[in-house]
Amino acid sequence: MAETRNFALRDKKGNEIGVFTGKQPRQAALKAANRGHKDIRLRERGTKKVHIFVGERVQVKKPKGAPAWMPNQIWKPKVKKIGVEKLDEI
Repeated sequence: MAETRNFALRDKKGNEIGVFTGKQPRQAALKAANRGHKDIRLRERGTKKVHIFVGERVQVKKPKGAPAWMPNQIWKPKVKKIGVEKLDEI
């Protein structure tokens, strides 16, 4: 069974500005996209790997089996993986 991993969100200067968790980097990237981040660079804690994604939030209709209290339009995150970088030093 896969353990949850921590991914540090990095800005353009390389500063770590937040931490998102997930079993896979994509899961953490979806969480970051849902918070409004577009250029997503996630460094896996304990490694020198940086996973690079492009993300967005779009409004879609609520699903068919949704409860009555849910609004008609909901936000849904979308991400696309660009690649992986290796850092020389953290």
